[in-house]
Amino acid sequence: MDKDSLIKNLHPLEVRVLLNFVPGQELDVDTLVEKLGYKIGQANQAFSWLIGKELLTEKSRTTRFFYEITDFGRDAQAQGTVEEKMINLVAEKGSLAMTDLAKALGVEQKDMGSAFGSLTKEGVLAMDSEKKVSPKSGQPSPRMTLIRSLLDKGASRGILDESSLTPEQKDAISTVAKKRGAGTEPFRYVEKEMVIFTLIPAASEATAALKEKGITGEEVGLLTSSMLSDGSWKTKTFRSFNVNQAPARTYIGRRNPYQEFIMSVKDKLVSLGFEEFDGPLVETEFWNGDALFMPQFHAARDIHDVYYVKNPTHAKSIEQPWLDNVAGAHTNGGDTGSRGWGYNFDRDFTRRLILRSQGTVLSAKQLPKAKIPGKYFGVARCFRYDQVDATHGADFYQTEGIVLGEDVNLRTLLGLLKMFAIEVAGATEVKYVPGYFPFTEPSIEIHIKHPKLGWMEMGGSGIFRPEVTKSMGIDVPVLAWGLGIDRMAMMSLNINDIRDLFTPDIETVRLRKRN
Repeated sequence: MDKDSLIKNLHPLEVRVLLNFVPGQELDVDTLVEKLGYKIGQANQAFSWLIGKELLTEKSRTTRFFYEITDFGRDAQAQGTVEEKMINLVAEKGSLAMTDLAKALGVEQKDMGSAFGSLTKEGVLAMDSEKKVSPKSGQPSPRMTLIRSLLDKGASRGILDESSLTPEQKDAISTVAKKRGAGTEPFRYVEKEMVIFTLIPAASEATAALKEKGITGEEVGLLTSSMLSDGSWKTKTFRSFNVNQAPARTYIGRRNPYQEFIMSVKDKLVSLGFEEFDGPLVETEFWNGDALFMPQFHAARDIHDVYYVKNPTHAKSIEQPWLDNVAGAHTNGGDTGSRGWGYNFDRDFTRRLILRSQGTVLSAKQLPKAKIPGKYFGVARCFRYDQVDATHGADFYQTEGIVLGEDVNLRTLLGLLKMFAIEVAGATEVKYVPGYFPFTEPSIEIHIKHPKLGWMEMGGSGIFRPEVTKSMGIDVPVLAWGLGIDRMAMMSLNINDIRDLFTPDIETVRLRKRN
């Protein structure tokens, strides 16, 4: 490309980089943000364009790890952690029952159970003969002291570089940090790729040509109605346009490709004799977790970082006899043949309203009215706090289903999973991995190999435990699965980033085709 053509094709974002920096000078995104006032996206775009025009080169690339304090962490720093509040309250009030302690602190039982477990291991609190929480040493543990100092640092700095922490601090902060879904943890573990660029010597010629032609990078690319009305266009310098450029192509109307894919999945399942079920986006903790034998206090509940409904916060009631049956299964096993979880079931917590975090809630609600034998499925939109990346979204779709019958077994389930992986998703490599879910035993995860992203989990499955089925009046084996239909669509539509399924770029949507 000759010099004149190169200059004409430079975007103002590139022009300002060329005019403000010299070859050999190290540049990164933060430099452009600080000195040129660019947004992060603009800086990345400028670097990408300049590399494409062979005026910039990548000098180095390193990965650094950080702990970023969350809103939850700032509250904990200012008001105290759950553990600190527990110690102070027990010291002030004396021995208290776990339920009374939770109510006094306004903390969910599952969070109380997790905090109490840590404090008993560290010899700070204990459970006395009357099943009440009582002080033991009554003093914060070394781990708590470290976490308190880290919260104070995090609140003042916002982010902590992992390389600046001691081994003891790293051990402590790892217990209160998550890489994804960190809405209920004090810290979010993040990794950042630090890329250093530098202009190459040939960029000097382009810079000289820009100065010769008086191009500053402040040229206007769009004439607006406000410029015409106030006359400011007269003092503006405009970018040149290529009037010979071909117009955009015209496309005929068609369905959204992702919506088309979901419809094809429904058609396939209906043709196999499945009946479709559905339900509301807002559910209770009862159906979302309790009916699935997920203990209210246990760390297993953390599998789902849910969104709570602000108003109203609770449902008026839970359907009977399912409430009593499930409460019995949790407390002592009820009539399921199980010993249960051995705790006092919280009937107030179970009415809490949330956005459903998993499609399995629909299967739980279908059990009391299911026919035997029977086959059911649903396509459910679910909500779970997650770090958005190429394979995760803040909300997602699952295809959820159950098969009931005297003769169904693990081989039946594996056959269904293979059908989804190969015939629906179009995967050529599939593997089954043992998994854990509180509501199924055995539990299986199915993984498929994406041509660009490699192996990724397509979803979980298993055979419902008796604590789930018998509480709902079912006494036959029930196969269950919850598969990420978004990830199946990624395979079928040749997509390398799950966010492209919901892109606002109409051209991308128009051009997207299934295999």
